[in-house]
Amino acid sequence: MKFGTKTIHAGVHPDPETGAIMTPIYQTSTYVQRSPGDHRGYEYSRTHNPTRTQLQDALAALENGQHGLAFASGMAAIDCIVKLLQPGDEVISTNDLYGGSYRIFTKVFAPLGIKFHFVPMHDMAAVREKVTEHTKLIWVETPTNPLLNVIDIAAAAAVAKEAGALLAVDNTFATPYLQTPLDLGADLVMHSLTKYMGGHSDVVMGAIVVKDDELHERLRFLQNACGGTPGPQDCFLVLRGLKTLHIRMQRHSENGRAIAEFLKAHPKVEKVYWPGFADHPNHDIAAKQMNDFGGMISFVLQGDRKEDAVAVLEKLELFALAESLGGVESLCGHPATMTHASIPAEERRKAGLSDSLIRLSVGIEDVEDLIEDLGQAIGQEVTEELAVAGR
Repeated sequence: MKFGTKTIHAGVHPDPETGAIMTPIYQTSTYVQRSPGDHRGYEYSRTHNPTRTQLQDALAALENGQHGLAFASGMAAIDCIVKLLQPGDEVISTNDLYGGSYRIFTKVFAPLGIKFHFVPMHDMAAVREKVTEHTKLIWVETPTNPLLNVIDIAAAAAVAKEAGALLAVDNTFATPYLQTPLDLGADLVMHSLTKYMGGHSDVVMGAIVVKDDELHERLRFLQNACGGTPGPQDCFLVLRGLKTLHIRMQRHSENGRAIAEFLKAHPKVEKVYWPGFADHPNHDIAAKQMNDFGGMISFVLQGDRKEDAVAVLEKLELFALAESLGGVESLCGHPATMTHASIPAEERRKAGLSDSLIRLSVGIEDVEDLIEDLGQAIGQEVTEELAVAGR
């Protein structure tokens, strides 16, 4: 099946009892058994739930994997992956990553004896320098949050294979509409389903997708044993969101391109981060491994002053100032004080994340309205020349 058909049909089937075309919400904690151990595949909803099963199957199909696992949040999914490791193991992670990922790595797992190396991954030589006999996991975000750095997944997979390590890719920003890391050699794909996959800012959930049966069994054991599983209502909401993933991502990408070009042409904007620009670092890699460039954009105003960024964020009207991303509505944020506040300022600046950086999650509204909103907030009338740049 083509991707758009898969979003609607793959991994799901009509309810066998009623013929309901939409997966029912199995709001139950337990299941009646005919005799001890004689059941219909379901015993207890932490372990299995029919609504969750269909979501997990759908996620596996979209990522071209064999097995999907759903979690109560993206952080619960990350927690499960790192629990594959033992004290003394080492992880190499990109240095430009979501603040919550950095926090759980450094504040939760590092004290338990797992060592983390944070390196820029635009050049795999920096990754190879950190590989030791103890390297067990390479953690990649691409595009990264919030600087939209692009990492060569196939090259990272080669390094991981040489090291005998697992490669995990956080595919939250791209979604399988834009790239499928398992096809490029990754061992695990992780998602915050809260974002584009759910797509409507009404659910918090995470996921892991893998191809390998043994790896799936290890993760499934941890999913059940540690209990970070989602409820059926949330699974239903993500299943519903997946059915429009392809058309939403197409519009996010179209609007993202228009907004990025508008900002780049704006005299009050100093720098725009968007992987679709030919001069964006590793644009050639993005063009090779992605189908489009998405709706996430970061930018810095002329003068790079935090107070100017705050003033713009306060004036925006259609772009709502809020945590998160990937919903149908446009959002804006200030990573240094919001999503990445848990990363020390010195580490943020080392990675290139300035205190004046603004991050946009471009929604699926009419782009002309979004451009007008940005124009009034930045303080420059949207001239015909600028409007054309945004088209």
